[in-house]
Amino acid sequence: MISFVLGIEDLADTRFAVSPLHETVVSLRVLRDPGLSVVHLPWRRSVLGRLGALDTDLLLSLVARRRTLPDFLTPRPAGFAPSFEEELAVVRRTAPGTVRRDLLATHAPDPVPEPLRAATAPGDGPVAGLRDAICDVLRQYWEIAVEPMWPQMRLLLEADMTHRGRQLSMGGARGLFADMHPNLRWQDGALHIAQMLSSHRVTAAGRGLLLIPSVFAHKPAPPLSPDEAPMLVYPSRGVATLWELPPAADPSALVSLLGAPRARLLGLLGEPLPTVELARRLRVTPSAVSQHLRVLHATGLVTRTRHGRQVLYRRSPLGDRLAGG
Repeated sequence: MISFVLGIEDLADTRFAVSPLHETVVSLRVLRDPGLSVVHLPWRRSVLGRLGALDTDLLLSLVARRRTLPDFLTPRPAGFAPSFEEELAVVRRTAPGTVRRDLLATHAPDPVPEPLRAATAPGDGPVAGLRDAICDVLRQYWEIAVEPMWPQMRLLLEADMTHRGRQLSMGGARGLFADMHPNLRWQDGALHIAQMLSSHRVTAAGRGLLLIPSVFAHKPAPPLSPDEAPMLVYPSRGVATLWELPPAADPSALVSLLGAPRARLLGLLGEPLPTVELARRLRVTPSAVSQHLRVLHATGLVTRTRHGRQVLYRRSPLGDRLAGG
């Protein structure tokens, strides 16, 4: 069991953050172990087909047999929602001694895997090179596996934080943690995290507590080292809805929303077309088409570009989703 001892000032300084780097690193557990969470299998299947020439041996070696991860790869976010590049820059500045310590501690009592053997080499040079290689492959992995879904993921995480804030205001710290995960328990001024591989007690001593909701975390995860400030990554609510396919568009509902003329226009604009061609296909006047196009463009459902003397219209990504395209 790991315990965080929190004083009054620490509770007052408890805050939430979203972290794209934490999400990227924690997702490696799901990538390595498909049985860890059935919910994420659709995401995993889609990602495996796009990793291509990425150094997956180096990536997956970051996850130990016990599923622990190096602390230096999940630094404490400085603000509420740092960018991935801001967080990765912090990792790139990690001292080689810290990188070596964390990689060895993550895999203990096992030896570090072959892709991480530079961590056991004498001197700082090989470790610094390994750190930079890890950062490079993590950035590529983020762009392929997490960044395309990050806007939807962030909305989910922010909704979770809104719920947690309401729980805190209604039931205090006890109500907040009781609703977060069965492994968490608030008692006698301390937050206790059960079913941990190690056992230690961390006194916050004015450093507060940072809570980070996660899509990919399967249980609460504090830092591996007792020297780190109190921080807890915990499973977010509503994750099962994230990978669901949206329902197919109902043409009759689209007509009710937009009206028949604009719904027909939106249906035609899967390819770029000028006003006169749209008017010909719909057998109406160009002026009537222009009136509807102005509304569709103003609401972000179509885009327009000039091609010579013509203006071409096409559905926007929002229009594609609305039309089921």
